[in-house]
Amino acid sequence: MAASVQTSDTSPAALRAALAEATLRPRDLAERLGVVEADLVAAQVGHGATRIEAAPDRLMPAICRLGEVMALTRNASAVHERTGTYDDWHPGSHAAMILGPEIDLRVFPSHWVHGFALVNDSGKGPSRSLQVFDASGEAIHKVYPRDATDLDLWDRVVAELVTGDRSDRLTLDAAPAPEPPRSRPEKAEELRAGWARLTDTHQFLRLVSRLKMNRLGAYRLAGAPFAEPLAPEALNAALLACGGGAIPVMLFVGNRGCIQIHSGPIDILKEMGPWQNVLDPRFNLHLRLDHVAEVWLVEKPTRRGPAVSIEAFDAAGALILQLFGYRKEGQEDTAAFVEMAAGLPRP
Repeated sequence: MAASVQTSDTSPAALRAALAEATLRPRDLAERLGVVEADLVAAQVGHGATRIEAAPDRLMPAICRLGEVMALTRNASAVHERTGTYDDWHPGSHAAMILGPEIDLRVFPSHWVHGFALVNDSGKGPSRSLQVFDASGEAIHKVYPRDATDLDLWDRVVAELVTGDRSDRLTLDAAPAPEPPRSRPEKAEELRAGWARLTDTHQFLRLVSRLKMNRLGAYRLAGAPFAEPLAPEALNAALLACGGGAIPVMLFVGNRGCIQIHSGPIDILKEMGPWQNVLDPRFNLHLRLDHVAEVWLVEKPTRRGPAVSIEAFDAAGALILQLFGYRKEGQEDTAAFVEMAAGLPRP
């Protein structure tokens, strides 16, 4: 990276200059400059960026009109990219959903705070995007056109979402500290008893919240048959075992404001440096293997039979991704996934 972008000047003009010179991805450039990614985007307002409505109830119905696009949701360790059409929007003040056959999202609207539409005429990177950030400037969700996208319609939709705010600076909250694992050993038997009574995976977080624990804390406390530790390399082993279309999966990647789900086979895997990548035509995953600190094999009872997952966490206890066996509605058999998971390396 050019030395001229390594500056303590974080004015919008300086950030635009850094963007023009940099070869780093925006998230990495922001970290180098001591800002957050949303600062870089806001600095471009009036220079290719426009502020738009971020509220999902305004944004999602508009995106549903765009036809085929690419949806991107990420956290610090994994990037999930899925091509398809936004469809079947289910609004909700606490939680909402897009339930299309390819783009499948769980949306938490309170974190959808800053919205932008970008047009990039530099020849570097995608020509257009819609980007949403939370109150601390962390990226929540992004949308990019594909070859089949009607760009005239895209521009009309953006015009309908423009807020009129022309400020190129953001007032941001401090990023919340990662939540460490929370367990309450005196509640262990209550946790196991409640876990055994689950009839739906969505009940699990309500259970651990009631017991004043969190996901990873509960896994560490519950023990077999509910949660068993795997070796960190088990996550990559699972992806490789499922690759080539061998075992269809449901693969969840999320952050505070959005969870994005791929359902179906994964085919082409390519490891590059610390990254493991799924590079299929309509689904890409970019995973930092060196961030994986803990992996758990988890089983939750449901009305349709046990839901078995492989779940990875970073060193701070943040969830990186979840991997389930894929079963279509009315199909119960995920035996291949369960058998594969049972053979993964233990610590």
